[in-house]
Amino acid sequence: MIAHEHRVLMGEYGRAQARCSAQLAAQAARIAQLESELMRARAQVVIRDTQLALARDALADLAASVPGLPTRARLARKVEWLGERVQDLMRELLRLQWLPAPALQADVREKAVLYVGSYLTQDAGQAADGALMAQQAVEQAGGRFLHHAGGDDGADDAAALEAGLVAADLVICQTGCVSHDAYWRVHDHCKRTGKQCVLVDQPQAMHFVRKEALAAF
Repeated sequence: MIAHEHRVLMGEYGRAQARCSAQLAAQAARIAQLESELMRARAQVVIRDTQLALARDALADLAASVPGLPTRARLARKVEWLGERVQDLMRELLRLQWLPAPALQADVREKAVLYVGSYLTQDAGQAADGALMAQQAVEQAGGRFLHHAGGDDGADDAAALEAGLVAADLVICQTGCVSHDAYWRVHDHCKRTGKQCVLVDQPQAMHFVRKEALAAF
């Protein structure tokens, strides 16, 4: 019985030894694989660092060859940001300062209405544009129609626009056919005086002016 138990124990011992040997071999293979991956990763890091160093050297050479380049780059980025900010503020300013064309409701009886914009479209054969529409509607409603083309023809033209703005009770500006200077003169005057202003971008937008739709302002 002792000899039998000894043989059984020796068999179990042999099998345990085989399992340990297999596990050690698997672990050794895994360690070798991880070491190989680590070497490849280190090589990639070395390549990346080398490329980064070369790029930095090239950038330094470029900056040295162009005096003030970093400052110019920063200014260019700032100018781009400021341009976007100005556009955002302009849109917000128009939203807050100007009444949308369809929202205009005004009693123009015995009132002076200044229309800033040209009479004619590019094609002289077409129907009258926003200025004529506004003139007809204002005069039919009993108002006094004033007009300025919104051009930029020097001091006399600017003085005429300013006089019209002072005389007007209501200002309508067709943005698509006025000069930049005229637009900002209208905007500044109405903002300073609190005068009601309406901004339209298309002549067809003046169809909303109807005698029966006018109410006190």
